[in-house]
Amino acid sequence: MLFRSCAGGLVFCEDSVLILKNEKDEWVLPKGVIRAGDYAREVALRRVKAEAGVEAEILSSIGETNYEFYSITRKRPVCNQVTWYLMTAGSLQSRFSREDGFVDGGFYPIDQALEMITYSQDRALVNLAAKRYRGFKQGKL
Repeated sequence: MLFRSCAGGLVFCEDSVLILKNEKDEWVLPKGVIRAGDYAREVALRRVKAEAGVEAEILSSIGETNYEFYSITRKRPVCNQVTWYLMTAGSLQSRFSREDGFVDGGFYPIDQALEMITYSQDRALVNLAAKRYRGFKQGKL
């Protein structure tokens, strides 16, 4: 099995969260592989910018998730360990990247996004991050 360290962002603006729809018709969160010499924070910010065209700012780390899948191109199983960051953006403007395999995306009201997100692990993460984000907005954190 190939093990990869990744980083991603849960980006909030106003009462909306950024999600992306990939070519497999899955609604997901922006993330990418951490390469040698990269910091997780940098990768998360860079992938949010590359995949969604959003300039974001990190508020805090939010946790880690793991998931496995079979890579057809690599002909073996892959395990991604993703470090997630709670982020905020100053605008609802976004632009999903077709070059990175996305067919739709943008900021959606949190309740709507929770219904759209494909994976339960991602929904749970958005739920947690939304609570923390509201705390930041209210100056409680």
